[in-house]
Amino acid sequence: MNQQPASTRSFPEAGVETETIMNRRDFLRLNVGVGAAATLAACGSSGPSGGSDSSGAEGAATYWALSGMPSEPIRRAAVDRFNKANPDTPITGSYFQNDAYKQKIKTAIGAGEGPSMIFNWGGGGLKSYVEAGQVDDLTGWFGENAAVKDKIIPASFGAATVDGKIYAMPVESVTPIVLFYNKKVFEQVGVQPPQTYGDILDLVPKFNAQGIAPFSMGGQSRWPNMMWLEFLLDRTAGSDVFNRVFAGEKNAWSDPAVLTMLTMVQDLVKADGFQKGFSSTTADSNADQALLYTGKAAMMVHGTWSYGIQKANGGDFVSSGGLGFMNFPPIDGGKGDPGNAVGNPGQYLSISSKAPQAQKDIAKKYFSTTLVDDEEVKGWVGAGYVPTLKDSAAQLASSPNADFLNFVHETAVNAKTFQQSWDQALSPTAAETLLDNIAKLFQLQISPQQWVDSMNGVIGK
Repeated sequence: MNQQPASTRSFPEAGVETETIMNRRDFLRLNVGVGAAATLAACGSSGPSGGSDSSGAEGAATYWALSGMPSEPIRRAAVDRFNKANPDTPITGSYFQNDAYKQKIKTAIGAGEGPSMIFNWGGGGLKSYVEAGQVDDLTGWFGENAAVKDKIIPASFGAATVDGKIYAMPVESVTPIVLFYNKKVFEQVGVQPPQTYGDILDLVPKFNAQGIAPFSMGGQSRWPNMMWLEFLLDRTAGSDVFNRVFAGEKNAWSDPAVLTMLTMVQDLVKADGFQKGFSSTTADSNADQALLYTGKAAMMVHGTWSYGIQKANGGDFVSSGGLGFMNFPPIDGGKGDPGNAVGNPGQYLSISSKAPQAQKDIAKKYFSTTLVDDEEVKGWVGAGYVPTLKDSAAQLASSPNADFLNFVHETAVNAKTFQQSWDQALSPTAAETLLDNIAKLFQLQISPQQWVDSMNGVIGK
């Protein structure tokens, strides 16, 4: 999978109620540029989906973002709201399908003709902008506008930070990865949800003895496997190891904690921790999720967007209270904070270093007013997302899926570290090597040391 944008479409409230069910592939396509989700396809254009939001007044700040439901109307509404309040300093918004955007923004920025505000997904993509001097350092601005920074979930700033400096405003929504479990299966077997990784290992033979797969996983899609490595490394050693990889430190994957984590993965595979033939199961078809809600698997590590899919496709599984969810449990003796999250901590807006000062001032005003106001929260919650803004609990509580939404919100808000999905945080070259090696690791085709040696070879590439 190529590098893709951060964040995830959450779940289903939007999925169920508006019939825009999304899996991770759809969400990432929507946000990054790996293909067009069904909702995008419905828009049917490769360029701006509907022209500009404003009159294109001279001196207006420009904003490019993605088209498609359900996010485009929320983005347009924010620009409209700002322009009504600031008619003399407007923003011109343009919206593109993801593939078109990916190519257009790359070309435009390279030619010094990009928009004032650059929509991105943080991580590796943002780092490339920083290294090329194409975006402004916003560290000082956030320091001077502490009230704005305080409105945003702190962990969302991780993917906006390069070498200790903030280069983007976290916006839109968060989507952590969590552990789902089938309550009815647990009751059937007479066991309790795991509180530690040791509990997970104890549960594996008990479910296997009943002919139930302990975990469901779409191994053919590769990225579900990656989630296991992200959690196991975080819970074992915290976020420092991957941070050194992201920073390009030579041989950073050689940290002993990585070998420990990789060995744990292969031990779980050898213990039949996943369904038979998991490497042939596709996540993009939601086949892994079907195993959970049909009771053929007891647990599943997956993105929170899965909630909506299970609600829509699992009959009364979710509505009858059959779905349990929790953050990934701690590892006995591990150094990582069990409250840490992994997944997609937000989408991001950066300010072009080439933009005139007047346009930069408009962009900063947009950041400090419209993008943190109550209407912004209302828009994203209404579409079934958990916003990157902390002050959304009250609106989430009124949602039909309040329990799950509040769980997602609390997971993100309380995370000391929200590790961006590795295939989004790394460069496209490193990400593809990562996913290939992870697949081989789960298929026991390479040893942990071979995995480390291969990954060290693409650090910084």
